[in-house]
Amino acid sequence: MSTHPRAGQPYLAALVAAVTLSLSPLLLQMVAKQVQDEGSAHRIEDLAWITGHWVRTSGRARTEELWTAVAGGTTFGLSRTVAGEKTVEFEYLRIETRPDGIYYVAHPNARPGTDFKLIRLEGGEAVFENLAHDFPQRITYRRTSDDAFTATIAGPGDHGETQELDFHFARRASAADPGKSRGRGLEEE
Repeated sequence: MSTHPRAGQPYLAALVAAVTLSLSPLLLQMVAKQVQDEGSAHRIEDLAWITGHWVRTSGRARTEELWTAVAGGTTFGLSRTVAGEKTVEFEYLRIETRPDGIYYVAHPNARPGTDFKLIRLEGGEAVFENLAHDFPQRITYRRTSDDAFTATIAGPGDHGETQELDFHFARRASAADPGKSRGRGLEEE
């Protein structure tokens, strides 16, 4: 086979390959920019209202969630449930910005994390979803006032029906007074 420019096909194939290779970095940048733009339709700063110390009680159990201020594309959370004098559950949480969107990552009882991608953020409601997870598949944080929010976990129940559990939290008044909180939402409704 001749590789002379006038010989045809091999030259054309080499030319196409050279052009493709020279444009590859540009094409990758364009695709990455498009993914970033699509993923950045939501801003993690719009979740800043979650910052603070939140509490709820249900019978003898008291659950606290503490969330750091949003900074550096992340906010970190910690959840603890105490029943009587014993911690019965805890969870490390984070919400982070990634190139393809915003993710809620839960580490219940320090197990490996499960990612839930933000699918909707409107006003005071954020919905995260992972349909590949058993339960929950959806986690929603809904701000109900300046001093309260409801967290809802949802997914398939034992018999295929959708199961939803609501957790009503109120902002804790101050670190100096751990027994009091502002707003409603402490008692299970």
